[in-house]
Amino acid sequence: MRKIISVALPKGGVGKTTTAVNLAASLAVAEKRVLLIDADPSGTCAIYLGVNTENTPGSLYDVLSFTKRISQVVSKTQLDNLDFIPAGEPSYQSEDRISRLTGNINLLSNMFHYELTEYDYVIIDCPPYLKGFTTIALIASQSVIVPMRAGQFSLNALKRMVDHIKWVRSNYNHHLRIEGILLTMYEPNTKVWTMTRQDLEVELGPFLFNTSIPRSSVLTVSEFHGKPAVLYDARARGAAAYMNLAMEILERDMGVKRPVVSV
Repeated sequence: MRKIISVALPKGGVGKTTTAVNLAASLAVAEKRVLLIDADPSGTCAIYLGVNTENTPGSLYDVLSFTKRISQVVSKTQLDNLDFIPAGEPSYQSEDRISRLTGNINLLSNMFHYELTEYDYVIIDCPPYLKGFTTIALIASQSVIVPMRAGQFSLNALKRMVDHIKWVRSNYNHHLRIEGILLTMYEPNTKVWTMTRQDLEVELGPFLFNTSIPRSSVLTVSEFHGKPAVLYDARARGAAAYMNLAMEILERDMGVKRPVVSV
């Protein structure tokens, strides 16, 4: 089985990259073959993984430019079961080319159909906007994880995300569903989180993961060391939370009954 999951929300600072990297690492620790793809031109996944992109065989930009195949740009990481494709660091001219290439909305979907068959999970870290990379990633995915932090801005971004998922489902990918809404930087006893969670439970309660990610310094400190949290300090709350998230997804995929809702 190969499952492609995008991590997306049209807002920065909600933990998309942190979630993509640490979920991918946790699934790898759980002995699943995982490929992490950085589709955000900022390229922060490489920093988090401690990967020097100057020494990698290629990038997602090379794939989208049709200069290399996906299999030719895969890099190894510190985890045996986790491989990685960096975004690349395009110039202004190549960014313009990428903008035109991503106009082919089935681009990634067609590429994934013929490659990546050796992986159990493919995790795509999307940029904080909906057009371009995010749209073609959703079209290529079976599901999407939506990280959420407390606040009205995040709730507004979530509404835009759900509407976009509905649009992709209706027009391009009828199999796309919400894997779950993930509460990040979660502080359950604060007023802002109480208000945010109440709104979420009224509107989208069935989509909430059972797991939430607490505010945890280890998730930030591990970035400086170029390691996923599970490698830096597996006993820390943040690392344990992402391992719990991986287990929740694995149990669901193995048929353990949990509420699954399609948009």
